Amino acid sequence: MSQPSYSERRFMFRTEDIIDEITQWIDSNLHKPLKIEDVAARAGYSKWHLQRIFLQVKEVSLGKYIRDTKLRLAAKDVIDTNESIMEIAYKYGYDSQQTFTRVFSKTYEFPPMMYRKINKLTITKDRSKSLPF
Repeated sequence: MSQPSYSERRFMFRTEDIIDEITQWIDSNLHKPLKIEDVAARAGYSKWHLQRIFLQVKEVSLGKYIRDTKLRLAAKDVIDTNESIMEIAYKYGYDSQQTFTRVFSKTYEFPPMMYRKINKLTITKDRSKSLPF
């Protein structure tokens, strides 16, 4: 298989830089409702082109990246905060606690409240092991 030309390599690096910038912007704006159209406008591409190059560079669709990142941050909030599950669900753009719980349980194998209890118990046990007495 032939090596990409200089101009093809330059285009690939530029595309990767643009996708990295867009990814950083998405990560900084996850607390807002994010539509693919808005992300595409920010990038200066059509939504179709942005989705195609995002998938090519990140090997995950733009929509899935946004959903997975929001869910990962929500899981962190479930453990690290005392916010209600409903507050966390709304914070990350879920329409209802039921939808959030269904999606969360599918990914993390437990509903959010149980996930919180299990992880807080694990953290407490780990801390007690490190105590000097």
